[in-house]
Amino acid sequence: VQLQASGGGLVQTGDSLRLSCAASGRTLSSRAVAWFRQVPGKEREFVAAIIRGGYKTYYTDSVQGRFTMSRDNAKNTVYLQMNSLKFEDTAVYYCAADRSEPPGLGTYDYSYWGQGTLVTVSS
Repeated sequence: VQLQASGGGLVQTGDSLRLSCAASGRTLSSRAVAWFRQVPGKEREFVAAIIRGGYKTYYTDSVQGRFTMSRDNAKNTVYLQMNSLKFEDTAVYYCAADRSEPPGLGTYDYSYWGQGTLVTVSS
């Protein structure tokens, strides 16, 4: 499955963005999907994940209550709604997918990766 992340951009503190992860080649509905983010010089970190059916999500503590992950299996797309953005949310965001559930928190838990989309939050 090929993943295409999009929706990044330059915003100000407190603004919102919605990232999209569109799949092609294979259906995304049979895979859990996660978002990770990475800043230069640091390891890629887990942000959020959603199970195949879409009724359960997981978030890292720093985004809990601000970010919401959802999926539209009919559109083969997963979303990350990011509200109340902070400077420290600045990163390249990657979507990833894997058949395993529950979704893992490590990069090694995912077999398929998108190319990343840059989110820059100005303070």
